[in-house]
Amino acid sequence: MSTTLTTIIKMIESLPEDKQEKVADHLRYYIAELEDEMNWDKLFKDTETELSRIAKDIKQKVAVGEVEDFDFDRL
Repeated sequence: MSTTLTTIIKMIESLPEDKQEKVADHLRYYIAELEDEMNWDKLFKDTETELSRIAKDIKQKVAVGEVEDFDFDRL
C-alpha cells in the first residue's frame, strides 16, 4: 500500500466512527463513479475506429450532396 493511502487510512481512523462511515460512503460513491467513467472510456475507445470511419463516410456524402438537411417538421 502506498504511503498516501496509509496516511489517508490513519486520518480516517482518527475520526469518530459515525464520521468514518460518512467518509466510507463518500469513497464508495466516488470509486463507483470512477469505475463508471473508466467503463465509458473503454467503450468509447473500443468504438473509436468505427465512429471515425462513420464520420468520414458522412463527410464524404455531404461533400457530394448525398445528404439533405434534416427537416424537423417531418418528425
